[in-house]
Amino acid sequence: MTEYGVWIIALAIGYTFSLIIAGQFAKRRLTKKDSYFVGNRNFNKWIVAFCITGLFSGSTYISILELSYLSGISAVWYGVAEMVQIFIIAFLIIRSFRKKMLVTVSGMIGDKYGRTAKGISGAITAFAFPMWSVATAIAFASAIHVFTGISLPLSVAFTAMLLFVYLQAGGMWSIAFTQTMNIVLFGLMIIIGIIAFFLNPGIDGLRALAIERPAMFNLGSAGLQVIVVWFGTFLVNVILAQAAFQMALSSRTPEEGQRGLIMAGFMAVPFIVGGVLFGISASVIVPNAQTGLIAIPQYLMEVLPAPLVGLFFLGVWACALGWGGPCQFSGATSLGRDVGSALKPAASENQLIKYTKVSLLLLTVLMIVFGLMRTEQSAWWNVLAWTIRNSATFAPVVAALFWPVATKRAVVTSLFTGFVSGLLWYYLGGWDPNAFYLNIHPVWVGSSINILSITLVTLIDRKADWFIQKTNRFGYIGLIGGILITLVNVFYFTPLYQSGLFGLFGFAAILCFFIALIRFLRPSNEQQQIALKHASS
Repeated sequence: MTEYGVWIIALAIGYTFSLIIAGQFAKRRLTKKDSYFVGNRNFNKWIVAFCITGLFSGSTYISILELSYLSGISAVWYGVAEMVQIFIIAFLIIRSFRKKMLVTVSGMIGDKYGRTAKGISGAITAFAFPMWSVATAIAFASAIHVFTGISLPLSVAFTAMLLFVYLQAGGMWSIAFTQTMNIVLFGLMIIIGIIAFFLNPGIDGLRALAIERPAMFNLGSAGLQVIVVWFGTFLVNVILAQAAFQMALSSRTPEEGQRGLIMAGFMAVPFIVGGVLFGISASVIVPNAQTGLIAIPQYLMEVLPAPLVGLFFLGVWACALGWGGPCQFSGATSLGRDVGSALKPAASENQLIKYTKVSLLLLTVLMIVFGLMRTEQSAWWNVLAWTIRNSATFAPVVAALFWPVATKRAVVTSLFTGFVSGLLWYYLGGWDPNAFYLNIHPVWVGSSINILSITLVTLIDRKADWFIQKTNRFGYIGLIGGILITLVNVFYFTPLYQSGLFGLFGFAAILCFFIALIRFLRPSNEQQQIALKHASS
């Protein structure tokens, strides 16, 4: 083991003990109902901001480190897409969700469409979260592997066990304490990275790289399809970001949660700029590494003394925990609280907490198994997680929020067909994280089937009770949008297909038609209300 490895292991162990102590301290805050799941709904704007920053910006930073090493400054679009998502959630969603006292997305689906829908959506959601946890944990595991020789799967297993130890004690309060502690490490990490940059390669090194590899400074070098998928995925995720909702909805008031999200959006900037800068710097010093996440520790070894490298990767460790902790906890909440209550409706709050703690252990084991299966590609796990969760739950969540006409049978069908079709498309593409079957991202296929299923089954379901409202303005806007996007797909099929945008445009057209249907097909009780309103006037 090198000196760098000793420092990283020592700092990680010390931080581990501090997290365990924080988890036990957080346990004392469990004083009433929903303390475990939503922190008594007593978070202020700063706690919300720290929680969201640790969740989104930490994981985005790790992704940008990898992406910028490979494709240069175009990785900045990944961070911009993340910021757009945070601001949309802040301005358009979080206040209404907070007023509804939402805990999980799968719980919202279950409350609207019954126990079967709750159980299926909760299980799918829970299954996806360890995949995201593994994807981010690989960053720290890569540093451990470089400096100590410990295998990547064992490093991931270490991460998973740590998450279990400190989460099971205090629940959402553990998240709050940990994310606040992580913020300090994030700051140190950025400062140390900037020091490393000015030591080597510095401004002159970037100028030389611009001459040798000008593509690294092209904002489109990552590829149009990839960049559009980043934005599309984050935009679709706006109404599905369960872990973010669970933390932001723990706020004292809707306004407090909104302010915290806005602050977190601006806090993302140093992570985006730093990730791009450090990734490009690593490509200058270590141009032929196996992966970007392997190159970063090799680069820092060339530039900084062991203690500073140790502190830098303690910050990366905090990023992995900042994402993995909320993911594991939110997944366990879906599995323990939602699936548990679906199977046993009479379960008490204490029983649901017990189920959630058991679920944390199950998801920990699952995370370790995923790490043993495929640790070398974090992007692979991200694509799979996005595909199975978003493909299954997108349309049911939209229906729960905006379309009372949708039936229980339609929702259950869409959960199943979206999940299966997304997985099948990924399989047909050979499970490749970048090259997809027929050049169409599996999440667009799964989400499209998801929408079509809930629509068709609702239309033929005899239990559906609706009338056609012909005068809705937004319905016509959606209809016209769907027709226009369909025509674009038809007339520009070849360039769209070659650029990998055909699937996204197809999904966009289906989504527009879905919006039109939601506005035109309204529940029958609204017809009665309209008639009464006209009669009174």
